[in-house]
Amino acid sequence: MSDQNDKKQQKLNIQIDDDVAQGIYSNLAIINHSQTEFVLDFVNIMPGSPKNKVRSRIILTPQHAKRLMRALSDNINRFEKSQGSIKEQDKTNIPLNFGGPTGEA
Repeated sequence: MSDQNDKKQQKLNIQIDDDVAQGIYSNLAIINHSQTEFVLDFVNIMPGSPKNKVRSRIILTPQHAKRLMRALSDNINRFEKSQGSIKEQDKTNIPLNFGGPTGEA
């Protein structure tokens, strides 16, 4: 009986608003960290644009950041098994002038 209760308690009811479901495109992630948090800033860099804004910021504990890294790695591996290797472009140096706070807490 307790196994059935455990299974019921493990289900999450997650909802997503329509505007959030549309997503935000990002082609640059800026990652900072302190002893207590990781800060991921997502930016959409447009060619020729002198200023680009952070479109979304996610703040994670170090434990959740590590879980995210593992989940991304697992999903990339599954993607490449079904779709083929993801080709990486040559590293481009993007000069950053980040006018916002860093991940220091």
